[in-house]
Amino acid sequence: MIDPITAIAGATQAYNMVKKLVYAGRDLEDVAGQLGKWYGAAADLGRAEQQRKNPPIFTKLFSSGSVEQEALQIIIHQKKLAEQEKDLQQMLNNRFGYGTWREMVELRRKIKKEREETLYKQQERKAAFFEMLLLILLFTMLAAIIGGGTWLTGLGAGWW
Repeated sequence: MIDPITAIAGATQAYNMVKKLVYAGRDLEDVAGQLGKWYGAAADLGRAEQQRKNPPIFTKLFSSGSVEQEALQIIIHQKKLAEQEKDLQQMLNNRFGYGTWREMVELRRKIKKEREETLYKQQERKAAFFEMLLLILLFTMLAAIIGGGTWLTGLGAGWW
């Protein structure tokens, strides 16, 4: 599962770097690399929200923290990300000309699609594998307990 705290920290770090590069008058290529990192962190944050809505079974059982705390963190992260996005749009359009933001949105879509095709599917397969492994282990233990109990009962009753 993706940690929302790590994702927002990565987005903030990339945002600050984009700001520094734009104010220093750097080329669009330098800014685009950092902006790509910001988009990646923003996508991670969105994915963390999706995973929170549909968590694995064991996360549901052992989750901690209040609902209010979780809701407040989600709202704060969303507002901070929206604020950063608005600032980035203004900075890039002012520095590199009108339409730059539109080009960056297209880059965002491309990065998001690539991430979904590779990284997220890999994480989902890994999580499903470990969840299945844990379920197999639990069923094996249950079968061992039932079988052992039956054997001990039969031994005590003189069946064998």
